[in-house]
Amino acid sequence: MRAVVQRVTRASVTVEGEIVGEIENGLVVLLGVARDDAREDADYLAAKIAALRIFEDADGRMNVSVKDNNGGLLVVSQFTLYGDARRGLRPSWSDAAVPEVAEPLYDHFVESSRKLLARVETGSFRKTMQVELVNDGPVTILLDSRKGF
Repeated sequence: MRAVVQRVTRASVTVEGEIVGEIENGLVVLLGVARDDAREDADYLAAKIAALRIFEDADGRMNVSVKDNNGGLLVVSQFTLYGDARRGLRPSWSDAAVPEVAEPLYDHFVESSRKLLARVETGSFRKTMQVELVNDGPVTILLDSRKGF
């Protein structure tokens, strides 16, 4: 499972002209599910992201987590994180999980995150979404559950 984590001052997801998820001060998580991922990958990333110390403390050091500062999480499914463009110009999606596998794991990630954080919003799985955000810093972190175990 892969995640692009962005620290934001605000973010929203719109589907068919309607805002379906919105946060202030927190993290946007673009989440990709691989075909061989399991619930353990989702649990690992949810815990890692909730505890990731990428917000500034009183001394200006990145020493505070989204959980510590009661920030929100906006989770957006993004299978394109498993796009492989090493050959040719059109990415291959063969490493990405099929929707029937990915959606339950995405949902499990969201539920695991909700056990750790007070506010977790989402996009809409398998829908075309418009994501708006103001990256704070900018701070962007790449995480992969297979590189953390």
